[in-house]
Amino acid sequence: MHDEIHVVLKFAAGLVRNTVRSASYNVILQVMFRILTFMMNGILLRYTTKDMIGIVNVRLMLLNQTIVFVAREAFRKACLSKTADKRWGQVINLLWCVSPLGVLLSSVLGYVWLYLLEIPDPVKIPNYPLAVIVFAACGSIELLSEQLWVVAQAFVFLRLKVVIEGIANFARCVITLGLVVFVPDLGIIAFCIAQMAFSLLSMVLYYVYFIYYINSNPKEKLTAANDFPLKSVRDFFPKTLTDRSFVSLGLAHLTWSFFKQSFLKKILTEGERYIMTLFKVLTFSQQGIYDVINNLGSLVARCVFMPIEESYYTFFAHTLERGSSADQQSPKSAKMASETLEVVLKFVVLVGLKFLVFSYSYSFLLLDIYGGATLRSGEGPSLLQWYCLYVLIIAVNGMTECFMFAAMSKDDVDSYNYKMMVFSAVFLGASWYLTVLGSVGFVIANCLNMLLRIYHSLIFIHNYFKAAPHLKPLQGLVPSPLVLVAYAISWA
Repeated sequence: MHDEIHVVLKFAAGLVRNTVRSASYNVILQVMFRILTFMMNGILLRYTTKDMIGIVNVRLMLLNQTIVFVAREAFRKACLSKTADKRWGQVINLLWCVSPLGVLLSSVLGYVWLYLLEIPDPVKIPNYPLAVIVFAACGSIELLSEQLWVVAQAFVFLRLKVVIEGIANFARCVITLGLVVFVPDLGIIAFCIAQMAFSLLSMVLYYVYFIYYINSNPKEKLTAANDFPLKSVRDFFPKTLTDRSFVSLGLAHLTWSFFKQSFLKKILTEGERYIMTLFKVLTFSQQGIYDVINNLGSLVARCVFMPIEESYYTFFAHTLERGSSADQQSPKSAKMASETLEVVLKFVVLVGLKFLVFSYSYSFLLLDIYGGATLRSGEGPSLLQWYCLYVLIIAVNGMTECFMFAAMSKDDVDSYNYKMMVFSAVFLGASWYLTVLGSVGFVIANCLNMLLRIYHSLIFIHNYFKAAPHLKPLQGLVPSPLVLVAYAISWA
């Protein structure tokens, strides 16, 4: 018994250590990417038009990201979950469903973007139809390495994602700036070439790495290494299995539950962009300014909070048995999950408060330095100030939903899908109504949407730990009075 406890504790300590390291590497990746994007947008504001920035960063990137997110998000959440019937041959077979789904989405959404949405003035923005085809195709290309991404996450290849996405993002930024500055006549084609380079590198580098990894390790070592599923290049691709079904029905059903949710989650995450795109409530120029300030305002959220959410989702999914409440988990797993959630909630709240307190007053100065009169005039400063509040709210929402999605049963996921329909309707209605305030209305609508989702997540977490009253992870949401006083004085 003593040996078994020692093994469990050793595994738990290793999981926590790997999760923290993974979060650290992801933060580094996001910081590098955001710094590159920050610099690129600052230069682009001086070498291209606001209309071009709006079309590329809002219209075309929305197309690409919708394809990628909807096609893969459900598969990632399901296949990284801790389930009893998980077999890697079946998991890889299931993950290859992402690719045809991506092609289907590329075709359908490409048609919508070409024929059902407003077409930019061909004099100002030539070659727009070609750009739609390229950005849609890029989404399908990125999905071709999805099975390798999941294997890398599950077997804790910590630096792989950082290196590959870092190289791809750096290439995209360098190519974009090089072509825009030195070959300005290319117009939107410059952005197409850069996006294609990003997608190809993101896909090819995963295959190159795992081919190298397999060839440089003996098969005996690969077999012994936690049942590592990739022992030859053939294992990268789907194949029939002699002793079991082609895919796990349990994982397939769980994926379907998450898939229905992914549409709604995308609307909730990018709802304002869909409203801009579908209903023309802002001009392309206004969309360009909104996107630049959105990237600026969400810098902390994307650099710090998103990598933490991704890493700790993997941690909670590995630690907890999905669908079982805290009293049904092993005591050590429940205690470790509770203490980890409390600490991470405390961390993200403090970071969010720091951003709110110190960034609010410097919004005008930052926009003046960064973009000059283009950004500091109009509603730019007030838009960035509202983002300071939004960052604090999104910090809490990200971590509470991270735990909830990792612990939910399949029935809980299905039930949450219906609630997300209500959240989506409220959010879209608020976004539409608040456009009377201009771009600021989208940020306020996002705040309201996130507060609704936080309320639902808090109820789930409270009920999850209700049967184990000694575990109180939600205490991490409330800083000590002295900390709050210090922030209040700093604000003043």
